[in-house]
Amino acid sequence: MADHSAVAAAGVAPAPAARLEPDAIGAAQDTVIGMASAAPAVSVGLTLAALAAATAYAGGPIIILTAVPMLIIANSYRRLNLWNANCGASFEWVGRAINPYLGFLTGWLMITGSIIGTLGPVVVLGPSVLAVFGASSTSTWPNIAIGTAVVLVMLVIAILGIRLTARTQVGMGLVEYVILIGFAIAGLVVVLGHHHGTFPITRGWFSLRGIGGHGSLAAGFLIAVFMYTGWDGTIYVNEEVKHRRTNPGRAAIMAVAFIAIIFTVSQVGLQGVVSPARLQANAPSALVYVAGVLGGGGWAKVMALSLALSVIASTGCGIVLTARMIYGMASHRVLPEFLANVSRRFATPVAASVVVGLILIVVTWLYLLTSSVANAFTQVIAVTGLLYATFYILTALAAITYYRRRVFSSAWDALILGILPIAAVGFLGWVLVKSLQTAPASQIWSLAGITGAGVILMLCARFILRSPFFHIQRESDTSRDAAPGIGELPGGRPSRRVRRDS
Repeated sequence: MADHSAVAAAGVAPAPAARLEPDAIGAAQDTVIGMASAAPAVSVGLTLAALAAATAYAGGPIIILTAVPMLIIANSYRRLNLWNANCGASFEWVGRAINPYLGFLTGWLMITGSIIGTLGPVVVLGPSVLAVFGASSTSTWPNIAIGTAVVLVMLVIAILGIRLTARTQVGMGLVEYVILIGFAIAGLVVVLGHHHGTFPITRGWFSLRGIGGHGSLAAGFLIAVFMYTGWDGTIYVNEEVKHRRTNPGRAAIMAVAFIAIIFTVSQVGLQGVVSPARLQANAPSALVYVAGVLGGGGWAKVMALSLALSVIASTGCGIVLTARMIYGMASHRVLPEFLANVSRRFATPVAASVVVGLILIVVTWLYLLTSSVANAFTQVIAVTGLLYATFYILTALAAITYYRRRVFSSAWDALILGILPIAAVGFLGWVLVKSLQTAPASQIWSLAGITGAGVILMLCARFILRSPFFHIQRESDTSRDAAPGIGELPGGRPSRRVRRDS
């Protein structure tokens, strides 16, 4: 290959490095990507019975309350994206605003949380698909074949481009949401009509302590936080979104708002269709079971289709988003440089996408073929929500740190940039502590293992890859004057007023 200096000497400029496709998708498509990453049908299916039991049927108010800190955190993402819009997102924000070593660990938590969060639904996809066709859901090899095929198909779509990915997500999402909300409304009508076998709505459903005051706020919030994880997916494709500094942040806020509505309507509409005893007895397949009660076996298959689409969509998002996280970090040489390569033909990080796809396939096979490995991965999957909560906290702290000089410029900035983010951090911190207090030792060790692996990789990036990222100076916003939006100048142009702190 010709040397760049030789090319320059000949009077020919070297070819620019390939980059992701700018302005490829809009805010609406980006919002759907964030919603798909949260996997509404899967989240509701996994938590419907558990949330009803934990809150004594007060799941609706708990979901709505949990949306408040999530919206505050989403606004922190929006403001940080106004400052610096790149795929590395929290990795770079925390690294530049607080500390590069902490930034690397934040990026590591993002990657592991995304991969593990994608793996969880993949390994339970087979039974949902087999149920649609009326086949046995317990056979190992059909489940392996389905999981592998889905990962491969979504990997190909991810490689072919963000436009195709967005169109695919919108199509699957519309079907999934219509089915889920349709059943929730039908369930609400049945419950309000006092049909035989339903569990009646009482005042306790709309209180924080549930029926008879027997609900647990802590347990309810733990489950609700898990349900919301993934909405931040809108940010990791920011380099490919129109108006990359403004739209991804707005899409994150809209994604949180929309999934809050879907979660609330689904929980309230479906939890009373059957008695508490029957709901708990069928907890692993609560959505399909409730759909069958409402409409028979045919409608149960329709709900199984919704679950399957939710898993497929979240798998596709998992590959796309994790690949871009890896691409963003590799661009700073904290991961091997080949992972930062972008295909000139497809404008996607092919190498990073393939690595993510292979990891998902290998782990799926190990999970389904080896019971001891399956048990270990089950404990890892159980801590996914804690990983997300941790880097949400770090991102909010990065926003507070970066914009700290504006906190004292006005009462509004003090509220939006200081008080509310600190309150959201406090809430998620409380959830983390409560989770760790009740977590079994195996989950604690899983978290320790993930953190330890991140520290080892960080040391490799620092001393073996010799990444310059660890030598960057801290940055902060110095603007105190009123502006259309933090980081923006009139007309929507990003502000370049940045202070570098030694």
